Amino acid sequence: MADVTLTFENGTLRVETERDVPFADSDPRSKTLRAPAFRYAAIRDYCEERGISVDDSVLDAPDLPPCYSAYELRDYQQKALDSWEDADRRGVLELPTGSGKTVIGVKAIERCQAATLVVVPTIDLLEQWRRILDTEFDVPIGQLGGGEQNVEALTVSTYDSAYLRADDIGDRFGLVLFDEVHHLGGEGYREIARLLAAPARMGLTATFERPDGAHEVVSELVGEKVFDVHVDELAGTHLAPYDVKRLTVELTPEERERYEDAQGVFTDYLASSSIRMRSGSDYQELVKRSGSDPKAREALLAKQRARDIMMNSEGKVTALADILDAHRDDRIIVFTAHNDLVYRLSERFLLPAITHRTSTPERRDVLDRFRRGEYSRVITSNVLDEGVDVPDANVAVVLSGSGSEREFTQRLGRILRAKEDGGRALLYEVVTEETAEVRVANRRR
Repeated sequence: MADVTLTFENGTLRVETERDVPFADSDPRSKTLRAPAFRYAAIRDYCEERGISVDDSVLDAPDLPPCYSAYELRDYQQKALDSWEDADRRGVLELPTGSGKTVIGVKAIERCQAATLVVVPTIDLLEQWRRILDTEFDVPIGQLGGGEQNVEALTVSTYDSAYLRADDIGDRFGLVLFDEVHHLGGEGYREIARLLAAPARMGLTATFERPDGAHEVVSELVGEKVFDVHVDELAGTHLAPYDVKRLTVELTPEERERYEDAQGVFTDYLASSSIRMRSGSDYQELVKRSGSDPKAREALLAKQRARDIMMNSEGKVTALADILDAHRDDRIIVFTAHNDLVYRLSERFLLPAITHRTSTPERRDVLDRFRRGEYSRVITSNVLDEGVDVPDANVAVVLSGSGSEREFTQRLGRILRAKEDGGRALLYEVVTEETAEVRVANRRR
């Protein structure tokens, strides 16, 4: 009789033994030990290293026919995959947008030859992964999300659907791939990884670290970052060489007056309070106080007014007009932080617009036309930052955005796919002088 018996039950491991087993705690209901499902590989390794016999019936994964991909890895992609292999098939790979992270994931499936769950943040990525897997591997592809709930040996799921189904299907896969793995740091989504028993785990992202530090949780659930390559290392070879130009604009006299008035209300409140706005927690404290303190609410609204003025200044509209005129023959994506500015500029310059309000069929139509060259420019808020297969462009214009390095990196990545003519990509940052936006722009760089 085996020293340890392992079974899977609703996202957990039932551990029957008289021995001490790491990560397993007493469960009075079953009178056994119980551990989170993601500890499966660690418990197996522990037992193997000590010669402890195991009766293991945890995985009930469907058979995967032999899967071989026609992709040939570039040198950095091969190094990334090898680094993951050397880390016992666990870990996060950080590569720039456009560098072929999906290809590495496909080759990981080929290496493991195991039933695989691919988890993605958006329907667009779900459809993209499903197309690629369907093309590369002659096997049925399951789908969780987008109106389908079908599990196969190769299955693609949204984070939302995986969250709802993980305890039920946690024993069905030997490998799990988390695309845009930084999303896994969210309070709810991290449960997906906890409830899956898959011993092999890969995370793919362009920007791993999260400002809230939740990437440390991802490291525990998926593995440490085992490979990274900076965009500058690939620019000019595997990615397009690029330039970043910052254009500064001024507020009009009327905008300046309104900005200073709003900013004054905000700074006056800070001076009379204990809030110093040195971190995100300070801002959260201001929001909290605004629920009961009228002056805090007035300060919060004033800050928002000042932000709207600097982010949507008339000078930015003029600058965009000049950029569009100077790049008549280029393919351009314009990024803003606000939907209102998207629609304002869309109407003024006759630019196809994509925001979170844009329906999926309309968004798909706009991007298809952009891909075919019927549209040479498009304007968007944050919805094209990640999770959408965006056609090639060579010019990006950041009219407004946050101080997030991730957001900046993702937007830059949208224009970095290598060009057939070997041309350089160009990103414009348009920043309003003598406003808080200067600090925001410096922070994201």
